[in-house]
Amino acid sequence: MKKSLNLFDTTLLVAGSMIGSGIFIVSADIARVVGSAGWLLVVWILSGVITLFAALSYGELAGMMPQAGGQFVYIKKAFGDLVAFVYGWTVFLVIQTGVIAAVAVAFAKFTGVFIPFFEEGNVLFQILRLKITSAQLLAIFIIALLTFINTRGIENGKAIQRIFTSAKLIALFALIIVGIYYGFHSDVFSNNMSHAWEAKQVNNINGGLFSGFNELSGMSLATAIGLAMIGSLFSSDAWNNVTFIAGEVENPKRNIPLGLFFGVCIVTLIYVLANVAYLCLLPLEGNVNAQTVAEQGIMFAQKDRVGTAALFVVFGNIAKYLMAALIMVSTFGCNNGLILAGSRLFQSMAKDGLFFKSTAKLNKFNVPARAMTFQGIWAAILCLSGSYGDLLDYCTFSSLIFYIITITGLFVLRKKMPDAERPYKAFGYPVVPALYIVLTSLICIDLLVYKTFNCGMGLLIIGLGIPVYFLFKRAKQHVSEN
Repeated sequence: MKKSLNLFDTTLLVAGSMIGSGIFIVSADIARVVGSAGWLLVVWILSGVITLFAALSYGELAGMMPQAGGQFVYIKKAFGDLVAFVYGWTVFLVIQTGVIAAVAVAFAKFTGVFIPFFEEGNVLFQILRLKITSAQLLAIFIIALLTFINTRGIENGKAIQRIFTSAKLIALFALIIVGIYYGFHSDVFSNNMSHAWEAKQVNNINGGLFSGFNELSGMSLATAIGLAMIGSLFSSDAWNNVTFIAGEVENPKRNIPLGLFFGVCIVTLIYVLANVAYLCLLPLEGNVNAQTVAEQGIMFAQKDRVGTAALFVVFGNIAKYLMAALIMVSTFGCNNGLILAGSRLFQSMAKDGLFFKSTAKLNKFNVPARAMTFQGIWAAILCLSGSYGDLLDYCTFSSLIFYIITITGLFVLRKKMPDAERPYKAFGYPVVPALYIVLTSLICIDLLVYKTFNCGMGLLIIGLGIPVYFLFKRAKQHVSEN
């Protein structure tokens, strides 16, 4: 593989893979769960801190093992083939492909703002209970297009990542500056912060009806924060994708740890400031039956499109087109990074005999085109399989499980490989990695209790990887015997 990605590229890959459509949408749900401006910001700050703790820990692993496959390689070294395969299996079935599908569907939905044919509810045909919409077909087309472009060489993917990530970072900073400037010339922010810590949760939050609020404190507040964080953590996910592509990074022992640090810090700063901008322009507690954007507020923004509602306060009716364009740029660049990086993980698995053998091969452009094609086909199928919320829950819960396992592996490898070269050592070891494990485990328990079905489905998918591993292992032994 050609080493053509420098520190700038790794930072953009981290930031670009993290920023999709979530920052423009999920603040509405977080506001309904925690019910105050202060706790809304706390949820985003906590998510950023937790993500940074993980990235700092991964930096040590990336420096030790700068090979293509990243997290798969780390888990394999710490826990062996079985756990590593189950991770790769889950990445293929849910984590990577699920996020690709969710981001592609988001791109398609906002395309509908410009082209009504792709509006969310446009059902083209139905097969039994499966409804096929124009937005789903556009999502599949985008996945196919980006997959094709990336099979033509790493330079194509790098160019798209540079252009689209740079564009969305500039646009997001512009949105933040405009929002805060206009907001501080009104009393919206001060009104929101006047009751910053009076936490309350919308009744019937999943029932589509509004019947007042439940006040939160103590354990009920801690539980609500854990539930609210699924959206912010999903929006902060995919930062680890840069480790998959270590084989094509210049000086990976230096550039991957630094890229993780800079990328996560940039995105966390943007996310917190974006929410400050929202609070400068919109009341947090809105009215579900209101007719105007300002009266609906953050909690009840139409279709949860908080970013669009915030821009509407400044730009009026043109806001929906500005935000739709920004989200299209953001999600296109995000999916490019996901598609580019994910295929390298599956290629690494195939080289170890733990994935389809053909996916280990590079094409004439020195990229794993077959692995990319397998990834694209499954992501396209997931586009048809469920709602954005279901994919979000499956992906986030499964990702958190394996982040916990990987960072536990940091402790294991300190014991198993004490003399291994470590160009970078995890910041705050052992406190910071241990704190990440504890906090993330509590969030997972919270999700299991309150979103049992979706989290249970995630665990089922993880568990199914065990018998599949033995099938691959048996096939590998059969080939070696012949």
